[in-house]
Amino acid sequence: MTKTLESQPTQLTFCSYYNPSPRVQVVRITNIKNWYFERVVFPQQTLVFDAPRTAHLEIHSSEIATAIQVDCIPCRRLAVKTA
Repeated sequence: MTKTLESQPTQLTFCSYYNPSPRVQVVRITNIKNWYFERVVFPQQTLVFDAPRTAHLEIHSSEIATAIQVDCIPCRRLAVKTA
């Protein structure tokens, strides 16, 4: 379930992200005003979600007692192609 602080943007893109690492990751979208998205993605798990096309998905990898941002992917690159 996506939580927002105000109304959702009207142009949402259906996206998919796969965690190829052996570590738990926390993914976030932080570049969209009034938009909140944060999820935990376990190793080899696929996350599907709706996001504004201009959003960027931040990938944070878990380490002992810390989390390090390892990537930032534009959501347009994660868009799922539908027939």
